[in-house]
Amino acid sequence: MKLSAFFAALTALAGEATAKAVFAHFMVGNVYQSYTVDKWKSDIQLAQASGIDGFVLNIAPPLNDDMRTQIAAAFIAANDLASEFKHFFSFDYLGGSGAWGSADIVSLMKEYGPNYAYQKASRGGTNLPFVSTFEGGNYASDWTTIKSQVDVYLVPDWTGSGADVVKANINAGASIDGFFSWDMWPEGANDMSTTPDKTWQGVLGDKDYMMGVSPWFFTDLAGYGKQRLWRGDDLWAQRWDQVMEVNPEWVEIVTWNDYGESHYIGPIWEAGIPQDTANNADARWYVEGMSHQHWRDLLPYYIARYKTGVSPTVTQEKISWWYRLSPKAAGTTDVTGNDCSYQTCLDPNAIVQDEVFFTALISDATNTNVVVQIGNNAAVSHPVTKVGPNHFSQPFNGQLGKVTFSIVRNGQTVLSGTGDAIVAEPANGERNYNAYVGGVPDTYAEL
Repeated sequence: MKLSAFFAALTALAGEATAKAVFAHFMVGNVYQSYTVDKWKSDIQLAQASGIDGFVLNIAPPLNDDMRTQIAAAFIAANDLASEFKHFFSFDYLGGSGAWGSADIVSLMKEYGPNYAYQKASRGGTNLPFVSTFEGGNYASDWTTIKSQVDVYLVPDWTGSGADVVKANINAGASIDGFFSWDMWPEGANDMSTTPDKTWQGVLGDKDYMMGVSPWFFTDLAGYGKQRLWRGDDLWAQRWDQVMEVNPEWVEIVTWNDYGESHYIGPIWEAGIPQDTANNADARWYVEGMSHQHWRDLLPYYIARYKTGVSPTVTQEKISWWYRLSPKAAGTTDVTGNDCSYQTCLDPNAIVQDEVFFTALISDATNTNVVVQIGNNAAVSHPVTKVGPNHFSQPFNGQLGKVTFSIVRNGQTVLSGTGDAIVAEPANGERNYNAYVGGVPDTYAEL
């Protein structure tokens, strides 16, 4: 099955979230400055080309003119493109001036819920506007009042409030229609498992589950009290395999454009990078030049496989790679491993691995290897075992230089590309745990 034909066949269904769909979390607060309707259109087209069905518009109070301008631009762009790409709101209860007031939520939902480009979901045969949150479990009771004034299909993230809050809401026959878990990064020196996802599915019973998928997490914003990391490493490849195991109703990618936390998969927007120098919260040193767009390379394959349950035909071979550009012990840092507010504080170097991580999308596995060479060191061959994605990692302990990745079949190189050099020390002396992401074919404009 060609992916273009597959996505065309499902675009109408994607507008009603009873069909499987994949959304990307979009930080509206990061685009207040100079984001135009045309820029929204560009992002929508990039996302759609990757198989993404819509943006989850993260909005945090206050509901001011800047926010209203960008919300309006997002919906104008989606409607102008007439491409069935949808948006829905995620009301952020932690990222702004305080909790959302019910009146503001009702106002926004009455204004945008009926919009053609607003994502809908079906309850009892009635299509309702889809709504999520970032936390806000302490305000769960507000939604009974909100839904009495404007009915919505509520799939909140109340992960921080725990299962008891969610169970109580369900047992009371109250507000939620499903649940979104923010638990998508592993704790400590471990890989992510599906245990949290399956635990939440057990709590929900017959309610819907939206699964979070994220490639990375690193933030070094001292002035905002955010200096931590969780293991990324193989996470992006592993998590898409776990999507097939969990089989959720929907998937939410975190994120399209949260640069300060290093899990962006969209193009870098300079003005959206945290740069609050007065409060020691400037992320430009670890974001600029660190494009993540090649994390989207395999999304059309992953998303088609998730929606159909069948591995699609590989029509173009690809390699996507990611790694840190210096050893984990190089430079200085005040970053911790884990979030010390509720997890055991660890040395971040006990969590991450000095390796290059790479996935090759293969059309023919016969006599095929992925060959990786770091600098002038000996090349290492990784045997391909199947058609489709083949994921590997390779230590770079002590090895420096540019990294070349090649697909070699029957002794002949059929695809090759070279990534940025691994260097002994970071240029500014600060330890950058952000990932450099590259790939071939190389089709993305850089910052």
